[in-house]
Amino acid sequence: MPTLIDRNGPIADGWKWFQADGEAPSGLPAGAAASRRLILSHAQWPLHADALAAAGATLGICLEPADEPAAIVPFFDRIELVAVRFPAFTDGRGYSTARLLRQRHGWKGEMRAVGDVLRDQMFYLARCGFDTFDLKDGESVADALRGFGDFSEAYQAAVDRGPLFRRRPPATAADLAGRPQTQVPQARW
Repeated sequence: MPTLIDRNGPIADGWKWFQADGEAPSGLPAGAAASRRLILSHAQWPLHADALAAAGATLGICLEPADEPAAIVPFFDRIELVAVRFPAFTDGRGYSTARLLRQRHGWKGEMRAVGDVLRDQMFYLARCGFDTFDLKDGESVADALRGFGDFSEAYQAAVDRGPLFRRRPPATAADLAGRPQTQVPQARW
């Protein structure tokens, strides 16, 4: 069974994956959906989201690598969680999905990495905007948490922080006083 973590350690998972076959929305007892936090696939969303929401369920959606992130923007007000599936550690489309959702489309809620999520990906997943991580079976929680600190600095801008040159304090007159002045050679044409 996968272990759910955030940057601080293991956390309880209050979400359940919606199983359309054995759990049709019309078959839920009155009020049963109200206490449920259900994750639907992108394909299940148009079929079941309205009925589940009407029954009081809190909804999340899972995007597969081929799903278009912009397609869920109209549902942001009805979604509490976006899960992004990584079917294999070699499939990096989920990183782009996360950045698009966070930076272009303005998703502010929980974003969860699910599937083939490994320790070596933790630093990069966090930089792209994921805040919870469903570790693959057998992955060590302690190792995964150490993965967030694999690098002390990142030069490129990402969801978690801007580029390095914008994070450095500006040079003061005192800083510049001790530096030798350099002349830029003029080009001869």
